[in-house]
Amino acid sequence: MKVVETLGDLRAVCGQLPRPLGLVPTMGALHEGHLSLVRAAAERCHSVGVSLFVNPAQFAPTEDLAAYPRDLDGDLAKLAAEAVDVVWTPPSDEVYPPGFQTWVEVEHVTRPLEGAQRPEHFRGVTTVVTKLFHAFEPQFAYFGQKDAQQCVVIRRMAADLNFPLEVVVRPTVREPDGLAMSSRNKYLSPAERRAASVLYRALTRAAEAYQDGQRQAQALRQRMVETLAAEPLAETQYVSVANPASLEELDGPVESALLSMAVKVGKTRLIDNWLVGDRPLGG
Repeated sequence: MKVVETLGDLRAVCGQLPRPLGLVPTMGALHEGHLSLVRAAAERCHSVGVSLFVNPAQFAPTEDLAAYPRDLDGDLAKLAAEAVDVVWTPPSDEVYPPGFQTWVEVEHVTRPLEGAQRPEHFRGVTTVVTKLFHAFEPQFAYFGQKDAQQCVVIRRMAADLNFPLEVVVRPTVREPDGLAMSSRNKYLSPAERRAASVLYRALTRAAEAYQDGQRQAQALRQRMVETLAAEPLAETQYVSVANPASLEELDGPVESALLSMAVKVGKTRLIDNWLVGDRPLGG
């Protein structure tokens, strides 16, 4: 496994790797969710690349950039065990050199949900992912469904900018009680960790209602709201039943929907989602 810091070294290594190359972009603090993406890439691709970069451009000044968990040595050990070919660990000024002023912005699908809560977030995401796509030149790029809106945004960006690659979205990996794996779960106290499973309970309650024949968007939304409200440590920021392609909020009867939510448990902000119906994210 080659570990490189500079863009020049990364391109030199990638230029020698057999294709297709699968890329797994990460911010480090790797868990089983990330590793499931690495394994999916290895199953389909001759070579696998991973980025470990805590992207400052997607954090607002009030967010947890400085406190975001980092474990470079542990991450590299995990990736070496998965037989990854190349890992890029750039310093910030390698990605955003002095005087940097060029941004990639996707419009409509970035505005609701996370975009409404974190207005600058997706500009940072799409800019850094564009740079990663140019740096690695992968044929496949792997993302987890836990960040559903991010998946929709990146699929839109890749299509609009004619990137010659496929954006692959893999299922959310969960803890035994259903909590979606996330690097931010490390922030939770024991009591908060127990309370955090309410996100999964809220989603499954709505998904079960859908499977039982409930197709009214407001009724599905209400089931999630009520379940979250029963947990004293949970502070709901939004609950959504949206079109999986446009992310526009739905009313009335629905055939397919993205059920999603953002909830603070203590000081930790958690997101999760569930797809019902046959329509894929961004499809």
